Amino acid sequence: MSTTSAFTPTTAGRTRLRNRLVMSSMTRSRATADGRATAETAEYYRQRAGAGLLVTEATQISPRAQSYPTTPGIHTAEHAASWEQVVEAVHGAGSAVHLQLFHGGRIGDASMRGGLAAHAPSAVAAPGKTYTPAGLVDHPAPVAMTDAEIRATIREFADAARLALGAGFDGVQLHGANGYLPHQFLGRSGNTRTDDWGGTAAGRVRFTVEAVRAMADAVGPDRVSLRISPAAGLQGVDEDGTDELYGEMLSALDDDGLAFLDVVEAPGRRDLTLSLRKSWSGVFALNPHRDAEPAPPHEVVPDALAAGADLVVLGRAWLANPDLDRRIARGGPYNEADPATFYGGTAAGYLDYPLLEG
Repeated sequence: MSTTSAFTPTTAGRTRLRNRLVMSSMTRSRATADGRATAETAEYYRQRAGAGLLVTEATQISPRAQSYPTTPGIHTAEHAASWEQVVEAVHGAGSAVHLQLFHGGRIGDASMRGGLAAHAPSAVAAPGKTYTPAGLVDHPAPVAMTDAEIRATIREFADAARLALGAGFDGVQLHGANGYLPHQFLGRSGNTRTDDWGGTAAGRVRFTVEAVRAMADAVGPDRVSLRISPAAGLQGVDEDGTDELYGEMLSALDDDGLAFLDVVEAPGRRDLTLSLRKSWSGVFALNPHRDAEPAPPHEVVPDALAAGADLVVLGRAWLANPDLDRRIARGGPYNEADPATFYGGTAAGYLDYPLLEG
């Protein structure tokens, strides 16, 4: 498949895309202290609206869902109103934008949640440390969620989806990857439950399936996507049976009419990617991993399309290259991302990456 096929218009559910390039969700920690998007947020996304679709940074659905400082929220009317400027900026530049809905579960210190204890499938702390403004601290032991608390959290995902659509977003995405709450339900190491929310593969995928369906009931399935990271093993999530788990999950959701499935490819697991592609009859978005030397985006994109992707999701490349679509079309050159400015700070490393024509 040629590189130019990346620029063929398409659709993902109800969202029309002018090309097949997607900007991945990336935490930037530049919201206000109370979780509102800013004018700078709007400009950041506007600059990158050459993507057919932009997926926003992870956005917490409740105070308890927050894991990191100065990340945005979508659980109050004020939050929703602050996002309207972002939607207007992206739409004005001719692109589409979905809001990623997030719950950190056991990840993050209580200081991130106003003193609230972390909620998780079981009372098992995540390994390692977590960042706070006061420095790195150990992850605290979470409180095991009751059945009622699980159901309430699923309703919060639905409520957040409604707020997002009310703010003008074209769709919403469940962050079911990277060791956060939905992913925590998948791993036996952090989910020791013996009720209907654990144990078997069907029990462990139940939270993700029911959260996606609650969001779909709220705003329509063709406005909902799901991000997953099979076999990633991030933040202490040991899936213990990846093929069975995701086979169960995709089998449950494949006929639901979702906008797309967003797969973060694990290192060395193109075989798994191809298997998931065969199991999913809808739009398949791939955030590809290259095992060899890092390849430039104009090589990564056609490789992902050749592997069966309908959409190609890139992260750091969009962060450092606001005009990445044009650079891919020309075969480069590309700016390098500066990790020192990834999280928090000023416009430096946020709004000042140079364009091709300076």
